[in-house]
Amino acid sequence: MTEDPITATSTRASAGRPAAPAARNTATASRWLLVWLGLLALVWFASLGTRSLVHPDEGRYASLALEMARGGDWVTPRLNGLLYFEKPALQYWIGALSFLTFGVNEFAARLWPGIAGFLTVLAVGFTAGRLWGREAGIRALAIAASTTWIVVNSHYLTLDAGLTLFLTLALCAVLLADHAGADARTRRRWIWLAWAAMAGAVLSKGLVGIVIPGAVLVFVSLWRRDFSLWRRMHWLSGLLIFFVLTAPWFVLVSLRNPGFAQFFFIHEHFTRYLTEEHQREGAWWYYLPLLLAGMLPWTGALPWLLQDGRSAADRSARRVTPRHVLIVWSVFVLAFFSASGSKLPSYILPMFPALALLLAFRLRDVPAAVLRWHLLVPALAWVIVLVASTQSARFASPATPAEVLAPLASAARVGGALFLVGAAVAWRFLGNGRITAAVLSLALGHFAATTVVLQAHNDFGQLKSAASLAAVVRPLLDADTPVFAVRTYDQTLPFYLQRNVVLVDYVDEFALGEQREPGRTIATLDDFMARWRALPHAAAYMSPLTWVELHERGLPMRVVFQDLRRLVVVKP
Repeated sequence: MTEDPITATSTRASAGRPAAPAARNTATASRWLLVWLGLLALVWFASLGTRSLVHPDEGRYASLALEMARGGDWVTPRLNGLLYFEKPALQYWIGALSFLTFGVNEFAARLWPGIAGFLTVLAVGFTAGRLWGREAGIRALAIAASTTWIVVNSHYLTLDAGLTLFLTLALCAVLLADHAGADARTRRRWIWLAWAAMAGAVLSKGLVGIVIPGAVLVFVSLWRRDFSLWRRMHWLSGLLIFFVLTAPWFVLVSLRNPGFAQFFFIHEHFTRYLTEEHQREGAWWYYLPLLLAGMLPWTGALPWLLQDGRSAADRSARRVTPRHVLIVWSVFVLAFFSASGSKLPSYILPMFPALALLLAFRLRDVPAAVLRWHLLVPALAWVIVLVASTQSARFASPATPAEVLAPLASAARVGGALFLVGAAVAWRFLGNGRITAAVLSLALGHFAATTVVLQAHNDFGQLKSAASLAAVVRPLLDADTPVFAVRTYDQTLPFYLQRNVVLVDYVDEFALGEQREPGRTIATLDDFMARWRALPHAAAYMSPLTWVELHERGLPMRVVFQDLRRLVVVKP
């Protein structure tokens, strides 16, 4: 394979020739890499606060963190003032600290997913570099930083970016502990980091943080008939680290809230996974299209990631290698969530860092001429996006008017052009055998294109955000004016109104909170109407259908905000 000048770390000096040019080339390459990484970080974090939060996840987790920051109760999570035990508290703590530091805004709300995603990218690059050399590390970093599903989920407020960071740290720490050059003390420290990372994963999203690493350990050992990893896990000290980090919150929240353990461990884990109670069902192939799209621009590499590419002796060896762990990790995450009765697109995010590492491993042996043809897959995908963007009006509907699709269509055209330029540069680099330069070019083009499209999502996102609504309504509210959410609820409403709302004839995920504290909600529409008539000032959020029913029943109210799917009324 032709040596790539951008990442050359050494040059064999001929007899009598100084090594200074090689050193200068290495320094230049390092400076360019730092510039590339600096630009990536600048755009990565600067774009976090440029879009309104959208319903449901972003509003939910922003409101949970904001309530914790304002109420000062760092043990018992509350959503819109009601007990909420669906997830652990780690992300709420970090989000609350972000609000206290940077104020209540979209940047602060999304800061932790942004940090988590960026650290995941760095962990992937660092691990590949330690395992397979500096060039592989740079490629892995670029691959992870441009993989669609990592980029997108790092710029939306969900729990999955944080979970993925800790699971990736656990995975990478185990791989690095097993690295041939590590001494006993270093191996032990890496394993301790893995246990701490698993604790972070459990505090981020529950038992899945230990189920995925544990299942991978079992399956990879059975597959290779090699149980040496089990002997190197430092079980006694590792479990001590794990429980010291996780147990305090679980014990405290259980003591303060009887019934927490049954709801959290049984209802939110086994019932959610084994049944379709949460109405998030999907076919067995639900995640396959998401995998293909989420892996862009590297989707073309998926068919040969399972190939070894090493010598026959290496392939026949029984010993567990990093490649085996990465394959089992990726396959298990996909299979585990595909089998679940509750599916959401972001659930398979933890498999993408492992796929980035697998791709960096395979790139060591793939000729540049072969890689050129893999550029056609993402190029074709972006061409399809470009063509579809010219027909955006065809996708319009009463619920999604053409004017909110137009900015997305324009951004898709700009993004497509940016990517195709990056792909053309990568094609040229591959023609010269410069694989790493090509990877960086393709990664930069796709990251820029994805970021442009993400930023244009704001107009479309307003359909699922209370930001514009709150801008109109907040000036009309006094500090003591109650706000009701009648038979519907927007998760972003408390965040943008900067106050909780009283739920009326609405349950959904608030069943536990309403059962424990029934006085915080209104059970029926008749009770709401009586309460409304008794108040001198009030505001209510509802659907047009609910407004029609209340209007026909003679409820005094004045519309101050209305769009296609919701409206707000006030009294008087």
